[in-house]
Amino acid sequence: MKRIREVIVVEGRYDKNTISQVVDAAVVTLGGFAVFNDREKLSFLRRLAEERGLIVLTDSDGAGFVIRNYLKGALPRDRVKQAYIPDIPGKERRKRSPGKEGKLGVEGMKSAVLLEALRRAGATFEDEAPAVERGEPITKADLYALGLTGGTGSAERRQVLLRRLDLPEHLTPNAMLEALNLLYDRASFLALAGGEET
Repeated sequence: MKRIREVIVVEGRYDKNTISQVVDAAVVTLGGFAVFNDREKLSFLRRLAEERGLIVLTDSDGAGFVIRNYLKGALPRDRVKQAYIPDIPGKERRKRSPGKEGKLGVEGMKSAVLLEALRRAGATFEDEAPAVERGEPITKADLYALGLTGGTGSAERRQVLLRRLDLPEHLTPNAMLEALNLLYDRASFLALAGGEET
């Protein structure tokens, strides 16, 4: 499986499931049009764009382009790559009928088509690029040791940390762990969170 350095942004969870079977990459879902009213999510995407770079991969229908155009105006252009899937008539297996425009979305694309779309967008395939040294990842055990999960008051401590790190307050512990690993290595996170490197 090809590993991609940038964070891939998709419309929904079915798109995320499909892309996660094709490439090894961090994938963030927008929740469709919900992103228009979610300032925290937008702030998080801006931060990911600065730290890692983003690849926007939406459906090729009108709704997908409305979302894509919104993000073009809201995110730093020099840190965002645009991946486009072709217009292919059809419907996804899980759906009873095709979408309004009768086109397959990201979730209905074949692996080779998605890989080609990412390659054309300029995705950084880590097995083909000079290696970037990444530190040790943050684990669930780290969060537990810091009192951020599994104990009395852990939810409150998580909220304080999320605010301090300027991350969305509604992140679940698992989503928080994923976000932290996108932005920090273990040593830098422990230093920020007040834990000590072991």
